[in-house]
Amino acid sequence: MKLTRLVLLGVASVLVAGASMSDAIANQSTVQTVAQMQSMAIASGEFVAGEAPTTGTARIVTEGGHRYLELDTAFSTSNMGPDLHVLLDSTQTPPQSYDNLGGAINLGSLHDFSGAQRYPIPDAIDLANFDSVVIWCRMANATFGYAPLNPTNSASR
Repeated sequence: MKLTRLVLLGVASVLVAGASMSDAIANQSTVQTVAQMQSMAIASGEFVAGEAPTTGTARIVTEGGHRYLELDTAFSTSNMGPDLHVLLDSTQTPPQSYDNLGGAINLGSLHDFSGAQRYPIPDAIDLANFDSVVIWCRMANATFGYAPLNPTNSASR
């Protein structure tokens, strides 16, 4: 009878220890997942008006191993552009119009004339080659506004 109790106590101890270890592993996994999903800004800049009033902040962030361009809630540009696009440009002060887009990458059509927005940056893009974010009207070939980018920390772009 005493031997049976000792065996049962031993089994119970092993089960409790196993459950605690399982909880610890699950918690560690959750912490790692949350850390991977948090975005970290690597560059940012304030918009400057070009052909149209443009305000707000652009920032490049990494999240989950990918990079994104984010425009903040204060972002605003003219709604007079019929075909606005978001570019990464190789200069701090992009041209008023482009002869060719050789020094720029088009991230796609502007989602909205104002407010927070997010654009994925292809992994193959070397961000060290780009120094500004541009709001560009393709139809009029006009730079509506731009944000010179500055590193926000020692992380490489």
